[in-house]
Amino acid sequence: MAHAKVATPVSQSFQLASYVELRDSLPTHVDLISPFVDELMRFISRFRVSDENNSEIELALREALVNAMVPGNQQDPHKRVYVKCRCAADGEVSLTVEDEGHGSENHVVMDPSSADHRLRIRGRKMYMITAHMDEVCFERGGSVVHRRKRATVGSDTTRKPQ
Repeated sequence: MAHAKVATPVSQSFQLASYVELRDSLPTHVDLISPFVDELMRFISRFRVSDENNSEIELALREALVNAMVPGNQQDPHKRVYVKCRCAADGEVSLTVEDEGHGSENHVVMDPSSADHRLRIRGRKMYMITAHMDEVCFERGGSVVHRRKRATVGSDTTRKPQ
């Protein structure tokens, strides 16, 4: 992975960084998703205590990358997917996945378990992405998707960087 940076708050005194951010990109090859996600989850685990929410982050990230590569970039190997991961000092994780596709104006997320949508094939990935994160925001017709997972309430989810 590339482009890791530590952001330090601007103040008169030196403080520990409030977050660490990593930016990377990968070509549109579906077979690269698993190794990329494994590496990114190792990065996240350095700053966040492992809990059941980490598997939700992993699932949402995998689905977002598949969504960016398959319908987003239409599996064009000349296009790239850009990922930004920010781990805050309190254990919050923010992820942004951006593809080079044209997006779609329809990013209404329907619950596939409802009676009206059980037989629908489309929309399940988007549901998985939004159901497992605390906040999801779409830009450029869905070509850029921001997602956030807050730290677990009532527990010490922060971990000092190693």
